[in-house]
Amino acid sequence: MSSKASSSRGGESIVADCGRNTTTCGYCKSPTPSSISHGLWTERLTVYDYQALLDRGWRRSGCYLYKPEMAKTCCPSYTIRLRASDFVPSKEQQRVRRRLERFLDGELDLKPRERTEDPVVSVSEPVRKSLGSGKREQNNEVEPILKDLSELIDNAVQRCIQSGELPSNIQLPKSSVKKVLSAKRKKLAEGSEELLYTSNIAFPIVAALKQTSQNGEGSNILSPETISEKLLSEMNKVGEFTGLAIKVCKGHINFFSATSAEREQGESLISATTTTTAKSSSNNLQVSKRKLEIHLKRSSFDPEEYKLYKRYQLIVHNDEPDSISRKSYTRFLVDTPLIEVDGDDDENVPPCGFGSYHQQYRVDGRLIAVGVIDILPKCLSSKYLFWDPDFASLSLGNYSALQEIDWVKQNQAHCSTLEHYYLGYYIHSCNKMRYKAAYRPSELLCPLRYQWVPFEVAKPLLDKKPYSVLSDFTKAFLSPAPQASETLAKSTSERKDMEMNNSNEDSDSDSSRNGIDINNILISLNGARLRYKDLLRIMNMAVREQVESMFISYRKVVGAELSERMLYELQ
Repeated sequence: MSSKASSSRGGESIVADCGRNTTTCGYCKSPTPSSISHGLWTERLTVYDYQALLDRGWRRSGCYLYKPEMAKTCCPSYTIRLRASDFVPSKEQQRVRRRLERFLDGELDLKPRERTEDPVVSVSEPVRKSLGSGKREQNNEVEPILKDLSELIDNAVQRCIQSGELPSNIQLPKSSVKKVLSAKRKKLAEGSEELLYTSNIAFPIVAALKQTSQNGEGSNILSPETISEKLLSEMNKVGEFTGLAIKVCKGHINFFSATSAEREQGESLISATTTTTAKSSSNNLQVSKRKLEIHLKRSSFDPEEYKLYKRYQLIVHNDEPDSISRKSYTRFLVDTPLIEVDGDDDENVPPCGFGSYHQQYRVDGRLIAVGVIDILPKCLSSKYLFWDPDFASLSLGNYSALQEIDWVKQNQAHCSTLEHYYLGYYIHSCNKMRYKAAYRPSELLCPLRYQWVPFEVAKPLLDKKPYSVLSDFTKAFLSPAPQASETLAKSTSERKDMEMNNSNEDSDSDSSRNGIDINNILISLNGARLRYKDLLRIMNMAVREQVESMFISYRKVVGAELSERMLYELQ
């Protein structure tokens, strides 16, 4: 995008250089300031310039732009994206879709029940209804129950992966729930006359972890007892309708029939809280369907969204109440520097336009999730999602990602350049962030040459060390392809940038200054617009030495094209 094209659609970008920022790390929890990045502040940024910044490894938090210093920071963060038209959903991602569809059809009821002191969890209303009508043995009636319980465990496994309690770099087996014959009940649990179903999923998970350890990819192996306890804890957080009590014993996850008192309490709670009714007739089950609505709106403060955000942070992330304020929320998720571009009838812009948006997910009018996204000329960039903890079993994070990928596919008809879905940063050294690679086929941005490298090529390199120049190894694995060799600029000056990024970024030597041309950096000084070469004529030598290293650093992190296009505000 040329400077004229950029400025003609919404004005001009203005940035202030914040320089290097060093803080403690929220990923590795380092007690020392080990997270190192370069920062820019902007209140005016064109969507075209932000797209170019994304393709150089930048991200935004409100109006603050940041780019990790990859070779120095403790947890290197690689920009990850996928081409929406090439996306192939995994079996687990397909299950997430089907589960939400079953919820909307009224087959699942995920409202939580009140917590009890006993560490047990209960399952969905269809299971309770099936069990409450008597001890039926027919296969066509038992199978839905087993499928429901298997999904309950599989969702718990996925949440353990996302929280980092289980590794994400190996394929873990799916759960299998079996009906317990009366002859085997006492072998699985003491006092188990009411034990109905069981799963031994913890044992194949341990086997998979041991296999990975033998291959040199892991070490600390959890026991079946520990894994089953972790899964129980995750299921306990969800807490669906009463019907079955879940406990663990000797590594097995056991499902017991509820006592009559528990059933009565569950029936009372259901009638008091659920908005969807399920009534039994003599021959069939009649259920009311729910309505899911997805609304896309420009980024702005919404009290209902803020209320949901507070609840999400308190319950899901265990934030302290005093740490959540309207000001911090607005600065993080509402404020945006992106200059809006309206859709109108322009064939190169989607109907909604370009800019920052909040995508609301509502079920029967109730707000259950909000996705914070940026819609740019080449991509939809996912920034943040917060959701109602009552609906944790729906895996709304995964579901919203699938919806956003679908949105890109649908809007390519209006904007041919809108091809990719950006998932933010992928951090291989942090288990909690590895889940993003499950959206395939994905690409990681090389931190030196800004080329896109297939994840399958990058993964073996990152397994060896957290920071790697990914593009060095691309040709050894793949023949060149346009999608895997894009770069922001291919000029001689850009290639010099690549070489300079390998050198010490703090160097003030003459050779460092001579390596990068900063003469054409666009500057704003006291309301005047000028290039750096023009500024030299009015600066004395002392001031020149002071600002020159600053401009060199800026030129290196944004590149030649953007440094000559965005207006650098010199205070």
